[in-house]
Amino acid sequence: MHKAGFVNIVGNPNVGKSTLMNLLVGERISIATFKAQTTRHRIMGILNTEDTQIVFSDTPGVLKPNYKLQESMLNFSESALTDADVLLYVTDVVEKPDKNSDFLEKVARMQVPVLLLINKIDLSNQGDLATLVEEWHELLPKAEIVPISAANKFNVDAVLRRVRELLPDSPPYFGKDQWTDKPARFFVTEIIREKILLYYDKEIPYSVEVVVEQFKEDDKSIRISAVIYVERDSQKGIIIGKEGRALKKVATEARRSLEKFFGKSIYLQTFVKVDKDWRNSDRELRSFGYNLE
Repeated sequence: MHKAGFVNIVGNPNVGKSTLMNLLVGERISIATFKAQTTRHRIMGILNTEDTQIVFSDTPGVLKPNYKLQESMLNFSESALTDADVLLYVTDVVEKPDKNSDFLEKVARMQVPVLLLINKIDLSNQGDLATLVEEWHELLPKAEIVPISAANKFNVDAVLRRVRELLPDSPPYFGKDQWTDKPARFFVTEIIREKILLYYDKEIPYSVEVVVEQFKEDDKSIRISAVIYVERDSQKGIIIGKEGRALKKVATEARRSLEKFFGKSIYLQTFVKVDKDWRNSDRELRSFGYNLE
């Protein structure tokens, strides 16, 4: 009998959801940096074996929205509660269990199996971890609690085994050679955005959106033209940097990662444009692929 199902990963920002997703799927499909709000979309990673298909879904960290982009990010997270066959709620040993209690109440009411994964246990001790497990058990009494360390790959295989056991009998939802629901262009934008998250400080990375305007592929190479949108003229100057050095560094690092990701030579052109206050514009957010429902 073949098993298949949707396994959705939710939780607050910076608890390690994207790192866990990449480990579970075995492909690097979610950008994972040390900065909060790295994931903006809902990204599916599909794990195929002969008798199972697990459709993992990484979501943005749950947060109280301050602008329309964050409202869209919360919509992606809440949509993951409606179509899960199994829910992975990721927390860590640092955050307080009652953070974002509104979202937790929705998780507590779910009828599907919930695995509560306490990440980063390498930063804790047995006594503190035992107390934390008790606190979580009171908040989510129906959830199975599994301590993990995604960074050290501890107990991740056990999570995968348990997920397989909980999956319903079903034919596959996607082709067996498919490993994501996103097109190639999406990963170009994510990889460029990852480099921006790594190389710029403060508000700059959160004011940036990347759009691929050209993606021409042949057997050996891909030619890509990408526009980096910012909200202010001053941000454009920071992204480009003195004599264009900052942008050149980002483009070089992005090209290297893209060559590794696609296994082909990459020719990458990057441009910077100002799109004032795009994070609060319904029209612009829709054009960038955000969910405003």
